[in-house]
Amino acid sequence: MAQLAFCRRALAPFRLDFTVWVLRRRADNVMDRWDGHTYRRVLNLGGEPHELAVTQEGDPDRAELRVTVTGASLSPVTERFAAAALDRLLGLQLDLAGFYRMAAGDAALQALAGRFRGVKPPRFPSLFEALVNGIACQQLTLTLGIRLLNRLTEQFGSVFTQGCRTAYAFPSPAELAGRSPDALRRLGFSRQKARAIVGLAEAMAARSTELEGLEELDDAALADQLCRFQGVGRWTAEYVLLRGLGRLGVFPGDDVGARGNLARWLGLSGPLDYAGVRRAVERWQPYAGLLYFHLLLGRLAEAGYLPG
Repeated sequence: MAQLAFCRRALAPFRLDFTVWVLRRRADNVMDRWDGHTYRRVLNLGGEPHELAVTQEGDPDRAELRVTVTGASLSPVTERFAAAALDRLLGLQLDLAGFYRMAAGDAALQALAGRFRGVKPPRFPSLFEALVNGIACQQLTLTLGIRLLNRLTEQFGSVFTQGCRTAYAFPSPAELAGRSPDALRRLGFSRQKARAIVGLAEAMAARSTELEGLEELDDAALADQLCRFQGVGRWTAEYVLLRGLGRLGVFPGDDVGARGNLARWLGLSGPLDYAGVRRAVERWQPYAGLLYFHLLLGRLAEAGYLPG
């Protein structure tokens, strides 16, 4: 195996642990691995699986990431591809100064932002992965949704092996296109979800841009375009806008867990509906999506996944 190492500065403040937990959400996530010190992800760079290992040096205000890329071969552009992927995955270059200024003038938000200071809004490596995540997690507990995604990755993703350790890249559209939906059903996906994922893979495998040109659209127009895919409704579209496209003004209002997190944080006695969520988060625009991530971290801390 060949290796290269480089350093990457994160725009302060930055906490690798908090940001990785927003990505992984559950401890058994096989795509985004974290041992308390090192974040690992297998990505296809230049058509081959490479493992990225990332650690943080320095405090949140002087964060420097040490990155090691391991693969069967390395090209002159491997470092550039890896750095760009990490910038997207971990939000390294996003300036959140406006969010922290907003928090400074809001007691409730200030406490939450201070508790998880340094978390950045992560994004899935591709629009395809974001859409498949959304489809997989529809109408299921997050725990079960992550397990379905684990099985999909281990069954169809590119394999990375180093010594006795094996890891997997999330499958690409080409790796899922043409599969029988029954192959996904055997992993536990419903018939409807299996058909939607295979259909999405085939549609994206036939397009060289993977729909990235749609990023020029506003949120409403882009959500409408995403909903034209089989299996994508309002919840999945908003989930993809936030987690796949970095639209930080989007708080997925149909996310039952997020609704509950918001209602508890606001001290409400009853549940919120979709319209109620939109009204409640309006005061924190254009950072409602960051509030979503902070509230998620709060629940993960309560569940014992990370220090409070």
